[in-house]
Amino acid sequence: MAAPEVSAAAPSGAAVESWSIGVIGLAGLAVIIASIYRTSDVLLAVAVLIALTVGVGWPHYLGIPAKKTLAAVIGLSGAGSAVAAATVPAPGYLDWTPGFIALGVISVFLVQLVRGTGQAQRLESTLGCCVGVLLSCLGAGWIAGARFNGVKEMMLVAGVSAAVALLAGLIRWPDSIVAPLGIILAGLAGPLAGLVLSDVAVLPAAVFGVVVGAVLVSFRRLVTLRGTPLNFPAALGMGLAPVSAVGSLAYFIDKLLIF
Repeated sequence: MAAPEVSAAAPSGAAVESWSIGVIGLAGLAVIIASIYRTSDVLLAVAVLIALTVGVGWPHYLGIPAKKTLAAVIGLSGAGSAVAAATVPAPGYLDWTPGFIALGVISVFLVQLVRGTGQAQRLESTLGCCVGVLLSCLGAGWIAGARFNGVKEMMLVAGVSAAVALLAGLIRWPDSIVAPLGIILAGLAGPLAGLVLSDVAVLPAAVFGVVVGAVLVSFRRLVTLRGTPLNFPAALGMGLAPVSAVGSLAYFIDKLLIF
């Protein structure tokens, strides 16, 4: 995928190359996986930091007004979801996550009401920031997956599959080629990682690989559809948001297909 040229419509701040979004995602993923094998406090700190970073970057990606207020709503919702996942008793690790999503969505609507009628991009702000709240809060799934029965192998398989999908997204080929390639490679990487690095069964590892590959290449398409270069905060948000969502995917597939 060729990087889009800088135009007059580019967001404020230095533009970054499109491939750097995948690099940011890989770096965030590596930090998450490493923190899973550290103490729970380290994982919580990383999850909160990623949620706040997604909160800061997502409004920049959307290119909407009231960036600071909406960044606080998105980031704090995700941080609260992560704290709840780390502290609630088993097995309801994500019981509070829907509540934080609802709180974040309500806050987004309240911000738009305070802005008043006739303001620019109210619909885009509302819908886009609700998606940002969801993605930020889903990062709590990494904590839930690490706590679930004390088994961390699925998180490692998740990390390998996601890394392969992100690496495929770095290839500067058309989306029509990269999208199926990323899904196939992630679907193959999952079972391979399950066999080599853990005792996770082939079927759930393959299912996860295909699902995470589809999610990550979809986010790549969002970048190419935007058509204008991103500034650094926007690249951070767009790089880390799908990695955040992968945590909950891994957790629920772990629960449904393994135990």
